[in-house]
Amino acid sequence: MAPTSRFVATVIALVAMSGIPDAAMAERLPLTAAFGNKDGCVYALTGESSGSDDFFLLTADAVTTATSYCEIGKILKTEGQNFQVEMTCESEGETGEPARAEITRSELGYSIAFTDDQPMTWGPLPECK
Repeated sequence: MAPTSRFVATVIALVAMSGIPDAAMAERLPLTAAFGNKDGCVYALTGESSGSDDFFLLTADAVTTATSYCEIGKILKTEGQNFQVEMTCESEGETGEPARAEITRSELGYSIAFTDDQPMTWGPLPECK
């Protein structure tokens, strides 16, 4: 490749990388499956939403409910199959501040407990099959 071509390719790559949204910097949980309630699992398996208000889904990237989407931003601590994470949630078009959550595994599935301002727990969510 000629020096000019390499320079152009490098500039294009740098410009493309500078446009990557923060979501590309998000970390992923080491999950090999999705976990959710009945409606969350239907969505995970088919991509079709039932429109239910009772919708919870945990994936390697996020926690999704009927009214919110919480993206995993950073994994703060890992102990076996339990994680402490920082997430940013969007609810009805509003993006909130990063929140901390504990994602813990039991024989019933995963539970998500938010540890900031107002304690809240979702789950347990069994593995989607």
